Amino acid sequence: MSKYSREITVAAALGLLMVALAVIAPHFFQWQPFISRLTSQMPALVAAIGIALIIICRQIDISIGAQFSMCAIVAGVTAASGLPLGVAILAALGAGALMGAVNGVFVAYLGLPSIVVTLATMVTWQEALRLWQQGRLFTLPAGVQWFGLSQPAGQAVVISLTFVLLAAAAWAMKNLAGGRFIYATGTDAEAARLAGIDPKRTTFGVFVLMGLLSGLAAVLNLVQSPQVQPNCGDGLELKTIAAAVVGGVAIRGGRGTLVGVLLGMMLLSNVNPALTHFHQPPYWEKAIQGLVILLAVMADGLRNRKKTRS
Repeated sequence: MSKYSREITVAAALGLLMVALAVIAPHFFQWQPFISRLTSQMPALVAAIGIALIIICRQIDISIGAQFSMCAIVAGVTAASGLPLGVAILAALGAGALMGAVNGVFVAYLGLPSIVVTLATMVTWQEALRLWQQGRLFTLPAGVQWFGLSQPAGQAVVISLTFVLLAAAAWAMKNLAGGRFIYATGTDAEAARLAGIDPKRTTFGVFVLMGLLSGLAAVLNLVQSPQVQPNCGDGLELKTIAAAVVGGVAIRGGRGTLVGVLLGMMLLSNVNPALTHFHQPPYWEKAIQGLVILLAVMADGLRNRKKTRS
């Protein structure tokens, strides 16, 4: 049980929050508003999967929000030009993979610290977007919203696709060699190299995968609105890192599960609605996310200290 103690703790906290909301605000669980809130969190959950893999590999990527915004704009501009939605989706995935590859080259092959590299690329993508779009909003073609389906059907597609991806990624991390390579590289890159694993290739691949997932997350966000905003990814880095860390992904790498990431995201995504129903200012949300990250890192530090002493 101790192996999954963080996941169990987060699941218990989420359960307590749901019980409190059921008592104080039973209308919180009305079907359509509940499904709408769940659907709106799916893009962040997809991005959090990528962030979790990055952290498990003992790296960090704080450019995820800027990547997300860039991919959304690329997909929106492509769709608005009259090209099919499938082409717009491929354009978003390609843009994300390219930005991830840029991060991966600097981190994996040039040996630069990932926090410095992704801070630099975050600013670069943000400024590029600002120069390109000048803060303009533009309306998407009618066939983009909800993939051209009705809202209930579109919501079902977004939720189903996200959970299928989460299940597939969780299975791959546990059963495929690539998943084991990520855990091994994050635990000890030199030991992984001696065991025949290429840490540089693994790290590069994880950053590219992070970029692909940011592109997919941007598409899932894009289809939920008739307009696309250049700053739609603002704050995503804090939310996704918080979800991963509170869900049990060790900030030092080598440990964590995607089920924990799901629980962490569901807990954090309900903080804002809970604050509203508890009659507290909603701006406390980011403060709570920051506090959660700090507490999770402290818990990991205490755990590692106990292991060292034993």
